[in-house]
Amino acid sequence: MNIQQHLTTNSLTWKEIELDLFRALQNAFTELFTALLEDIDRQLAETRDKRRYHLKDKRRTTIQTLFGEVTFERNYYLDREQNRYTFLLDSFLAFDGSQSISPCLEETAVGLAVECSSYRKALAQMIGYPVMSHEAIRQLVLEAEVPLHCPVDQRYGRVLFVEADGLFVSRQGKGKRAKEDKILTVHEGWKRNGSRIEFVNQRHYVHEGKGEVWEGFEEFLMNEYAYNPCRDLLVINGDGAPWITACREYFKGRVCFQLDRFHVARELRQCLSGHPRWQAIRQKLAKQDEEGLLVELNSVLGTLGDEAKEQQLAALIHRIESMPGCIRDYREWLKEQGVDTTGMYPMGRAESVMSQLAYRVKYRRSWTDKGLGAFFKAMIARMDGIRLFGRRWEEELSQPAEETASTASTKQTIVNKAKQRVRRLWPEITRKQAIFTAIVRDTDLSCPV
Repeated sequence: MNIQQHLTTNSLTWKEIELDLFRALQNAFTELFTALLEDIDRQLAETRDKRRYHLKDKRRTTIQTLFGEVTFERNYYLDREQNRYTFLLDSFLAFDGSQSISPCLEETAVGLAVECSSYRKALAQMIGYPVMSHEAIRQLVLEAEVPLHCPVDQRYGRVLFVEADGLFVSRQGKGKRAKEDKILTVHEGWKRNGSRIEFVNQRHYVHEGKGEVWEGFEEFLMNEYAYNPCRDLLVINGDGAPWITACREYFKGRVCFQLDRFHVARELRQCLSGHPRWQAIRQKLAKQDEEGLLVELNSVLGTLGDEAKEQQLAALIHRIESMPGCIRDYREWLKEQGVDTTGMYPMGRAESVMSQLAYRVKYRRSWTDKGLGAFFKAMIARMDGIRLFGRRWEEELSQPAEETASTASTKQTIVNKAKQRVRRLWPEITRKQAIFTAIVRDTDLSCPV
């Protein structure tokens, strides 16, 4: 067999080498992590208050992690003061061994659930085998702890930009109609990151309950942005839905409302596409020339030859005339308020946000109110860069009943000692797992590597 035939028939591809090495590292991780956990548990047993914690026995448990299953034994104690049984290792490391899922795997599963449709398949491909069922991941999303209060660290001006839109989502249950969920995106402006433009201090608000949308939203602004009604200004962009245009009455002189140009352009296209004045009308809208646009629109009334289109166009003209300033550039209004508009861009972010949400919650899906609310919270937390589960594990860590280390330095010392002991096991584990034999599968293993 010549060299070319040997390479074609016996060599591995990049993908095969990468997968083989990853699986071998998974096995090595399992042994190392097991040794680390059992060493920490041993130190806790040696340093515990023996008068309070009576060692009953050892219990075996299996935890699903990002690298696969980790099976280990941990000590089971009777807490004489609290008169209950407990695992000191669980409280020391702030995890619940009875859940059989690691915190990182929970966070990853929820993240995949809110970002892609085939989340279970994606998770199985990443781990290497089916880890959780759809129902298990659904329960994780429902139970996910999402920090409801995450204020911005610093304000960069007195203007807040708001994009408002609604998303109709089907509900489960016979005879139940789709409901509109009201979603608002808030930010403080734009900044350049290389060749990209990013939003400053972006947050999302999903209205819950039957109360006034703008009242709940104003409370949200006060909590997250330290909003001051006597100082701050709002620029709100949205379609002509009554609940959105109600912001003009609620905030009065502190708000500049703009009709979203995407919706206006779409409605004009439906009425005027192919009309001789269509290009001139498009130019007026692009320049945000409100007066010129109204003159053009009134001039074409009665020339469409379609009663339905005539009525639709007349309704649009009435909507624009009833909200003076809704087409003009918001930067002109801000200049009148004494605000420097350098670095500000046109509004129109709402549709992209709705597309992201619609991709996951619509398209032949129906929801319960509880399930959709939990999903929105998890997805928006990901969009806003808010980490899930953080508060839950901190609460478990703060429970004083099983706390065995009095200071953070003592805890760090225990973990560092365990790491040092486990580090010595690395050469032996790598040899046992034969990590490099995946790469040199057809090579004489007696040869030095």
